Amino acid sequence: MTCDEARILLHALLDNELDAGHAREVEAHIAGCPACAAEFAAQREMQRVLADADLRYTAPASLRARIEASLPQPQHQQPSRRSVLRGFAMGSAVSALAASGVVALVLRQDDQQRILSEVVSAHLRSLQAGHLIDVVSTDQHTVKPWFNGKLDVAPPVIDLTAQGFTLVGGRLDYIDARAIGAVVYKRRQHVVNLFVSQTSNAEYRAPRTEAMQGFNCRRWGNRGLNFWAVSDLGADELAEFVDKFEAAMNG
Repeated sequence: MTCDEARILLHALLDNELDAGHAREVEAHIAGCPACAAEFAAQREMQRVLADADLRYTAPASLRARIEASLPQPQHQQPSRRSVLRGFAMGSAVSALAASGVVALVLRQDDQQRILSEVVSAHLRSLQAGHLIDVVSTDQHTVKPWFNGKLDVAPPVIDLTAQGFTLVGGRLDYIDARAIGAVVYKRRQHVVNLFVSQTSNAEYRAPRTEAMQGFNCRRWGNRGLNFWAVSDLGADELAEFVDKFEAAMNG
């Protein structure tokens, strides 16, 4: 296990989210790597400090008094204190809901960008010698069973050789501190990594393409699975791959 791979999994190890096999691998790496051991110790100390800290804040009563005093009072009819507070509470609730919606949207977008960055980084790692394939085979009936028992849900493996994309194998990878399947295809000399992970969202999400670090990534969701197809192929060819994969999967 490399330092890059271990550091991706440090948080998961700290939160006891790794299975026994991967936990042993990370712990063995930490035992022999001072840099990763120091990083793990720093993360554990931060977790302890955050757990001990009292982060709850209670607004002082004087704040309410200042807010009430700053509210405009109509000339013709003096509203009751209760009605003013009711209106203020309703306005605050509406503002809070609107703000929380904006924050949730920003967090979702930030999370998607982080995942996209991890996917592209995993694609880059796979291009290093000896990292691309764990099971080498052009036979989908060999590649798909290889994932059984290694993941909660084995990724769909489809032979697209006749459509111009040659199945060459598969491997396990790590995205968002979770083990996921990567099915590997080639077109000419170009590698296409198809990353697949399970999700609780069963709704279909149409494919969309984004570019990062010189690679194209086309992501979509279908049948409770998230898909990311990453390659240095042009956006049109990568879209062609996804279209043919989806057609075969839904056929």
